[in-house]
Amino acid sequence: MEIQTSEINYGGSRPPKWQKKVFAVFLLAVIFYAGLQVGKGEIELPKNKVIRAFINVNQDTGPQEVNWQILWDAIEKINEKYVNRPADMQKVLYGAVSGAVSALDDPYSVFLPPKEAKEFKDELAGTLEGIGAEIATKNQLLVVVSPLADSPAEKAGIKAGDYIQKIDGKETAGLAVDEAVGKIRGSAGTKVTLSVFHKGQTKPQDITITRAKIEVQSIESETKEVNGKKIGYIQIRRFGDDTAKKLEKIVSDFLVQNVSGVILDVRSNPGGFLEAAVDVASNWVSNGKIVVIQEFGSGVREEYKSEGQARLSGIPTAVLINGGSASASEIVAGALQDQGFAKLVGEKTFGKGSVQELIDLRDDAQVKLTIAKWLTPNGHDLNKDGLEPDEKIELKDEDFEADRDPQMDKAIEMLTE
Repeated sequence: MEIQTSEINYGGSRPPKWQKKVFAVFLLAVIFYAGLQVGKGEIELPKNKVIRAFINVNQDTGPQEVNWQILWDAIEKINEKYVNRPADMQKVLYGAVSGAVSALDDPYSVFLPPKEAKEFKDELAGTLEGIGAEIATKNQLLVVVSPLADSPAEKAGIKAGDYIQKIDGKETAGLAVDEAVGKIRGSAGTKVTLSVFHKGQTKPQDITITRAKIEVQSIESETKEVNGKKIGYIQIRRFGDDTAKKLEKIVSDFLVQNVSGVILDVRSNPGGFLEAAVDVASNWVSNGKIVVIQEFGSGVREEYKSEGQARLSGIPTAVLINGGSASASEIVAGALQDQGFAKLVGEKTFGKGSVQELIDLRDDAQVKLTIAKWLTPNGHDLNKDGLEPDEKIELKDEDFEADRDPQMDKAIEMLTE
């Protein structure tokens, strides 16, 4: 599993009026679908007449600042002059739409052909095949947001923040996230070699990883007893559609055990559903208070507020964060920090505070499109700055090697003082 952040993060629902924003993408698909049928001989058209009229009609209702005729001109020349005719028009279609989305220069907006769209749904459901790492572009480099716990990537030594220089010997420079994902993911049992730079290293390391089928548990918990005090520990690995329901039972168990403090661990959590993040935060944030603000390109803001009983609001809480905490993780951590319900411990978060909507296209294809950004209740731009911890504790390589966790130790210290 290799997810483009967000991801999956992937944002929640949005008002129908925003669907008009994706008109250009739909127009591209319609135009190239017509070209596809002509290329297959399923539509017979007088050259340069009917199809041009078709595009001109659509241009009348589409954005006027560009000349959509260029699209058909390019397809026409491919059909006429390409050396290896007939070209695979299905690939041309998908390539055209992918190029349109890539031209937005937004690493989180991605076109998903049918196969990739299905894989993306599987990832959100928690069943997937691959190495078990989320990747994204940051500072124009292909980086690992986080490896999943117990995944082939983590077992092979891949860490959050690793820069991926090569995939199976091929440079990643200039490679879009979706292209990189396509090269890294694969069937269980197959292998992929990544050349990576760990933080602080000046030479890359080749790491060969055997892909596997991965079942991702979204949330786990336990109770720790320290100095006679019971501390409830919650680890959320992703914000899935089952996370909030499972958390309800965990909170009930904690209350029965009369825990005196709670540690919420969202380290290396790449995100998930917006609704799940709001539901999770609502266990701490008082009913009706803001959890996150969603700001659209027009400047319109939509507030997502907590709902239900905040059963953990009176219990001291520490939230563990690191550079792999992204998207929905940052929403929850930011809400608890801003509203004064928790202290953040660890390292600065990834800074992925944008909203992606998964939009269905024709023939089971989809486009994941950035439509807004997230702000914490106090207006902090998550996408721009990420979150700074209240207690900055670095987890060093030597700690990792020795199975030490100074971030956890600090959180326990804070809750047992």
